[in-house]
Amino acid sequence: MFSQVGTHLLLLLIKLVQYCKQVDAKRAMLVSTSHVNHFSLRQHFQLLPESCSSNINLNGSVSFNTTSLHCLSVWDSQGFILRYSQTASNLWSFVLSAPDTTSYIAMGFSTNGAMVGSSAIVGWVSSDGAGVVKQYHLGGTSPRLVVPDQGNLKVVSNSTAIISQSLRLYMAFQLETDNDQQPQSRQLYSVGRTGVFPSAPNYVLSEHQVKVSTSINYVTGQSTSSGGPYVKLRRSHGVLNMIGWGILMIIGAIVARYFKQKDPTWFYLHTSIQLLGFVLGIIGIVCGFILKNRLNAHVSTHKGIGIFILVLGCLQVMAFLARPNKEAKLRKYWNWYHQNVGRILIIFTIANIFYGIHLGGEGRGWSAGYGVVLCVLFITIVVLELRSWIRK
Repeated sequence: MFSQVGTHLLLLLIKLVQYCKQVDAKRAMLVSTSHVNHFSLRQHFQLLPESCSSNINLNGSVSFNTTSLHCLSVWDSQGFILRYSQTASNLWSFVLSAPDTTSYIAMGFSTNGAMVGSSAIVGWVSSDGAGVVKQYHLGGTSPRLVVPDQGNLKVVSNSTAIISQSLRLYMAFQLETDNDQQPQSRQLYSVGRTGVFPSAPNYVLSEHQVKVSTSINYVTGQSTSSGGPYVKLRRSHGVLNMIGWGILMIIGAIVARYFKQKDPTWFYLHTSIQLLGFVLGIIGIVCGFILKNRLNAHVSTHKGIGIFILVLGCLQVMAFLARPNKEAKLRKYWNWYHQNVGRILIIFTIANIFYGIHLGGEGRGWSAGYGVVLCVLFITIVVLELRSWIRK
């Protein structure tokens, strides 16, 4: 019976994670249902290798000289290579190359590494072969706040071009700077969704598929990934919720189920663990609200599940304070309520943690790490359950 219950809970958890990802994908696609995953892009890139030692011939297609540009790889996983040079005291030339995945490519310039408030150069070659390069002001994360032909970059007239050559895109442009200053060193790169291009008359820019935030040293020609803005706050939000709601709550439930023979030690241990998890979880949720406001992020599904988990946690605390005596007739109903609300909380917590890792773009490392912890806890539950059956 235990194995059947565990199987049903696992299937429910998988369906919750899949549903959350589907909701996020539908929101991100906005005006299209086209989709391409990271593996497809990387597979494409493997077929189209290019390095800074590769020779490019853009003369005649670009209005400025591209033969003496500095070169560096700025996004290895997506094959982005940036070539640049200071043509004059207040003039900088750029050529960004990337695999042609039938999508737009973008390069943003930011003061703090955040997307919101920055300006970006976006280019694409549409299905009819026409190349378009535009500046966008990234005023927010929704399409209506991403405004074409606006921004803080001083783009030199007639310097923009995008060329499809040898199955790669080459986006070229020049920027003017004030008082011999360098362009902003915090840069953003992104790839759009396959087959989804801005179109006249509004040129609405659909949400990117993948992105990265980097920092460049124009003098040394070195680029490093900055991990995006508010890295500490993002990790605090994730780690606190993962430990509080996603680990300690499960451990506390294990103590309550399998160690009741050690009365009253199990009760105090269960209460202490759950209280610690609740406090850490609340702090993690507060970090999440602060992060959402600072990034102006659209994470309604993740936020909604998080609030639901918080409500369940508060209900558990209230139930603890209002628990009837062991001899009371209501005690068996209270036990049923308390245990099942706890199970629901744990199921939604695990789903939301994996979904949050997906939204944060933290990669498989975080998911694998938390998955290992869950496997250890699950094996522990199986062993303790078998042990309790043997004793009976």
